[in-house]
Amino acid sequence: MRFVVAPMWEVGPSLRLLRSGAPHAVHGPWVEQVRPRLAALGPAYGLLAELVPPAGYVPDFLNPAPTGPAPTLAGELAAIRATPAGQVRRDLDRLAADQADQADQARHAQHARQACQADRGTLGPRLRALYADPEAGLARLAEAVEAYWELALAPYWARIRAVLDADVLYRARQAAEHGAERVLNDLHAELRWTDGALRLSRRSRPIPRRTAGPGLLLIPSAFTGPGLFTLLAPPAPPQLAYPARGIGRLWTAGPPAPGTAALAAVLGRSRALLLAELAAPASTTELAHRTGLSPSAVSQYLTALRDARLVSAHRAGRWVLYARTATAEALLAPDG
Repeated sequence: MRFVVAPMWEVGPSLRLLRSGAPHAVHGPWVEQVRPRLAALGPAYGLLAELVPPAGYVPDFLNPAPTGPAPTLAGELAAIRATPAGQVRRDLDRLAADQADQADQARHAQHARQACQADRGTLGPRLRALYADPEAGLARLAEAVEAYWELALAPYWARIRAVLDADVLYRARQAAEHGAERVLNDLHAELRWTDGALRLSRRSRPIPRRTAGPGLLLIPSAFTGPGLFTLLAPPAPPQLAYPARGIGRLWTAGPPAPGTAALAAVLGRSRALLLAELAAPASTTELAHRTGLSPSAVSQYLTALRDARLVSAHRAGRWVLYARTATAEALLAPDG
């Protein structure tokens, strides 16, 4: 059993949340910032929207088995591009069947099963192209994921990653002090280790050990939830994604960063002010408006901060968003 922080486990759930259109108690501030920018993705968004439906099954090849404790997005995309054509088509067949089942259930609920059978289990045009030519389609998919990541997740990744790493550290201490049973029983209300078996209360089908692959990968996620996500793709170990501890505070605006005054003596007042304002990613125009600095001055200071690796820049359509790096977050932390 081991823990993994995997970027692709944030892609699908976060995209599903953005597409839902519903308010979210935890991720509302993030949704409000990111959703207006989705149009900048163009056709890439259409492909991802077909692949990640509002509910139900998501193709397994979107979440390749991690090879280490912290795979990079580039590494995961390389694994996706290398997916065998047969697996791509099997996963897409399953996606079509799952969507057909959901449509049937909806019609049952409405007491009106009038849709013709020819409409059941069909894929959208972009997924049909992926089905016909998996190699070319996976290359387009990787580009779409990269574009979505740069727009929706990269500017926030330092903050998200800090929450995920803190969760892993907490669980590792639990395992060291109390053993694996305590870790599993504390992970999620739907998960229990009893009588030598791991039981998932809401999973409709069992996971036989003899066919599930060796070991177990536990993957904390900021956007997974409120339930658990499981992925079985033998011979790889089963993957179990669960909501990370601390996500309730992920987007909470706190008091002014306590390290700002000390940093001002080193970096200068304006640069320190910009770092403080980047509690959420922002553009040059937004920062100029909030701080009263001229756009040219903001651009100059951000360039210096980027050269010092205290901020990162991420293109989102016609915007360039600046975000604090993990180094800057540490400098501004109460105990930094």
